This record gives sequence, structure tokens and C-alpha cells, in this order.
Amino acid sequence: MNFLTAVSRQMTRFTALIIVLASIVAFIEPATFSWVKGDTQVFVLGIIMLGMGMTLGKEDYQILAKRPLDIFIGAVAQYTIMPLLAIGIAKAFNLSPGLTLGLVLVGTCPGGVSSNIMSFLAKGDVAFSVGMTTVSTVLAPVMTPLWMTYLVGQTVEMDGWGMFKFMLLVTLLPVVIGSAANILLHKKHWFEDVRAIMPAVAVVAFACIVGGVAAVHGHRFAESALVMVLAIAAHNIGGYILGYYSGALVGMNTAKKRTLAIEVGVQNAGLATGLSAKFFPGNAESAVATAVACVWHSVSGTVLGNLFAWWDKREQ
Repeated sequence: MNFLTAVSRQMTRFTALIIVLASIVAFIEPATFSWVKGDTQVFVLGIIMLGMGMTLGKEDYQILAKRPLDIFIGAVAQYTIMPLLAIGIAKAFNLSPGLTLGLVLVGTCPGGVSSNIMSFLAKGDVAFSVGMTTVSTVLAPVMTPLWMTYLVGQTVEMDGWGMFKFMLLVTLLPVVIGSAANILLHKKHWFEDVRAIMPAVAVVAFACIVGGVAAVHGHRFAESALVMVLAIAAHNIGGYILGYYSGALVGMNTAKKRTLAIEVGVQNAGLATGLSAKFFPGNAESAVATAVACVWHSVSGTVLGNLFAWWDKREQ
């Protein structure tokens, strides 16, 4: 099992590369990932959220009680900066309704499940990162449908209540089950082994979701590739910058500011991809945009974490 744990760690380190490779393979040979759609995609998404839950123990929930102000500031930043920035960029770039839908979906989703690793790489406040990810995920079944209805409900048909119920089932329930299992079984050796390999399982699941979208809708990427990538990059980088300076505005230290930048900027684009497939199945542009965001956020977050670490070494 030590071997599997080591493999899991390496796969987690190279999450971005694995997702990029999955996208390329799916684009060249769609049949490889074309099975990841519909209920299968929903199941895979649930596995990712279960893995996240299995990392949460009592000490992580104690952070919420010990540092409520930090978590509150983080949650407000998360659910104001990214949704409003998404719709602002969509208007500034004059995006099509489909690309706007995809970008806003990404912007209204909670923080990415890999943001904790990126915060660690950046020498950020990892406890703060875990607390923020937990709270943003718990709030997501309410905040995501509300923001989606407000921002794009006038232009696309929205089932806010259906999205709320879906996110409870696919997002919150697996996290609760995983967390409860971790709290009750964390001393069991077999559970420690399972928990150790779950990050690798999550990486594979994440790659499958992106690959599935690339396999089905990859041919649509070239139609608006440049503006799509530019809009996603602007949204993501804008989140980093505004997240960092939000922390500076309230007097956070460097580690917290880095964490807030990453937590705000890196979104759970895998969840956005699942929501796009479930609630907007006929909108190929939205599906492609959320899948491209999966790749971009994974790559840019890893790069930013390493840049922060490089800066520290340079200063020393």
C-alpha cells in the first residue's frame, strides 16, 4: 500500500498534466472517453466529492469555529468576486450566450477540490484553505442556483430548484458521507489505505470528466477557441488578483493572502462541467467552456503555487 500511496501523491502532483493528456487523447480518439456522459458522469463527479469528504476530519471543522472571521471573509470573496467577474468578462468580451453560460457556471461554483494542494505548494495557510473549500462547497447548493438564476436566468431556461436538489445529492451528500466515514473510521488501517489512494482516484475521475466532454464536444472547440481561452484566463487570473488584494484589504498576512487568491481563483470547474451536462445538455459551447476551464484552472493554479514557492526561495 505504501507503493500505491506514493503513486497517489505523484498523480496528485501532476494533476494538470494528466488532465491535459486526457483532453488530447479524447480529442484524437473520442471513443476512449465517450462513455463518460449522462449518469456515468454524475457518478464520477460524486466520486470526486466523496474523496474530498474523506479528507475532512474533526480538526477541519474546528477550524471553522476557531477562525470564523477568516472563513466568512473568504466565503464572501468567493461568492461575490467570481460570479460578478464572470458576467462582467462575458459582457466585455461580448461572448455568445453559450460561452457566457459556461463562464458564469464556473464563476458560481465553489472552490476547486485541488486548491488545498495548490495552497500547500504556495506556502499558504492550508488550514484556512481547507476551511474555505469546505464552507464554499456546503454553500454551493444554495449559492450556485441563486447566482445562476440572477445572472443568466433571463436568457436561458433555468431550473433553480432542480439544480439545488441535484447539488445536494451529488455535491453535499458525498462530502458528508466521506467526512463521516473519516471521523468514524480514521483509526482503521484499511480506511487509512483507502483514504491515501482517493486523491489519485479523484485525479482519474477529474480527467475522465474533462475527457468525456472533449470526446463529445471537442470538435466545437476550434469554433471559438481564442476568445474562450482568453475569457477563461481573464476570469481565473482576475480571481487570483482580486482574491489576493481582498486579503490585503482586511489585513491578512502573506500566507492567508496567497490562500485567498488561490481559493477565489481556482473554481470547481469539474462540478460546472457536470452541471452543464445535466441542466444544459443541448448547449455544446457551455460544455466545452467548462471543460477548458477544468484544464486551465488546474494548470494555472499549480503554476501559481510554484511561483509563490520560487519567490520565497529567491527572497531567502
